[in-house]
Amino acid sequence: MTFPVPTDSTPATSALIGFVFAEVWPRPALSRRDRRFVTLACVAAADADPPLRDHVYAALNSGDVSITEMRETVLHFAVYAGWPKASRFNSMVDEQWDRIHRERGEAPPPPERLLPLSTASDPEDRLSGGERSFKDINCMQFAPIRDNPYSGAGILNFVFGEMWLRPGLGMKERRLITVACVAFQDAPLPIMSHVYAALKSRDLSFDEMDEVALHFAAYYGWPKAANLNQVIGEQKPRVLDEWRDEA
Repeated sequence: MTFPVPTDSTPATSALIGFVFAEVWPRPALSRRDRRFVTLACVAAADADPPLRDHVYAALNSGDVSITEMRETVLHFAVYAGWPKASRFNSMVDEQWDRIHRERGEAPPPPERLLPLSTASDPEDRLSGGERSFKDINCMQFAPIRDNPYSGAGILNFVFGEMWLRPGLGMKERRLITVACVAFQDAPLPIMSHVYAALKSRDLSFDEMDEVALHFAAYYGWPKAANLNQVIGEQKPRVLDEWRDEA
């Protein structure tokens, strides 16, 4: 966390130190950096400023997550968890980035320039690119029909026509954020489809996905994690069967 360990002896703090940090974070199936992205999504959704502040600070101050990656994390989170929660997340990033530089005796850096986009600007080309991206990222043979604003302007034009393709954040990191977000949203189809796609694409291994469920449990609760864990168990044989058929 890059700051002193809490000194109170309450059960919550004792369990935080003795279990979450002594047992969960050091487990080898996920790297510390990978765990940052799951944690950030969970604490940003939990409407609790102190954990959000602490984990944004720790991710940036440790160097595990760059400011560019953090900015892209906020945008990705906004799509899968909502813009109001992302607004708080974004403000916290600004606050902690400034704090880190003040603590180091450095002048706050100027605002980062927006990353150049590689996606098409022509509306039809963007939609076509969004359809290809949707199929590739979700490991599906079809894409949504462009018959309403949600599917056309939202899913195809922006979410898969731009956001998933933006530079600044890797595919594995986007998978981790997305799986955490759909897990706390209690949306059965998105949970199933994003767990399946993360495994089928091999962006996350079976062991890594199992570890995501445990880490998610520590930061968003065991009941929702139990549902995620069940979906993971259901998608593993499906993915294995498809890999065998393809081989």
